[in-house]
Amino acid sequence: MKLTVVGCSGSFPSMESACSSYLLEADGFRLLLDMGNGALGELQRHCGLYDLDAILLSHLHADHCIDLCGYFVVRYYRPDGGRCAPLPLYGPTGTERRLTAAHDDLPHEGAMSEVFDFRTLMPGTSTIGPFTIRTERVSHPVEAFGFRIEHGGRTLTYSGDTGPCAALEHLAEDSDLFLCEASFTHGKEDIPDLHLNGREAGEHARRAGAGRLVLTHIPPWTDPDISVRDAQKVYDGPVEVAKAGAVYEV
Repeated sequence: MKLTVVGCSGSFPSMESACSSYLLEADGFRLLLDMGNGALGELQRHCGLYDLDAILLSHLHADHCIDLCGYFVVRYYRPDGGRCAPLPLYGPTGTERRLTAAHDDLPHEGAMSEVFDFRTLMPGTSTIGPFTIRTERVSHPVEAFGFRIEHGGRTLTYSGDTGPCAALEHLAEDSDLFLCEASFTHGKEDIPDLHLNGREAGEHARRAGAGRLVLTHIPPWTDPDISVRDAQKVYDGPVEVAKAGAVYEV
């Protein structure tokens, strides 16, 4: 699997990165995980506008989904080649309603479904293209999911947004790469069921036996170096911070 970080900033874009979006490729299939603020522009550095095969949303906060409104325009008003076939879009309950409300002025009611083939996520295991994906609810104020993605004997786990929870450890068990949010700073923010800090991400990685930890969703006001040091205090494997444009072979 090839993982490209399209965007990794938490809550709002930074000067260096768009918000959450990750392009996962295998066997010629392109799966996009999330499409937050600024991600649509950055995505064009890594693949064509019409080259995606499916989109998977962890949850419906704007920093994970709002650029789908712009992507609706790209696919609905395609100037060359006519209207695109509906693209499979896997998301929480109410994804179509959320995007319709965010875009607001649609050509007609139901126009979103002419562009996206909306499919509601549920906990469990499914197949998207060549990927086997296990989906579990994680700890966040809205319905939110983490994903364990397997292909060719290799495993990537993506936390989405979550506070500490056992479900995330189960998803990340023996993962080759654990892409885990670290929005907070240990000892500074303590808001239950919202986000992880670097130390908590490291603790989850250690207990899961993950092979490599990549911290992501770090807001511009959070010092990533502190998050890395905190993770390294409790996890012996390699730790790094996700950066826009970084590519990982999983």
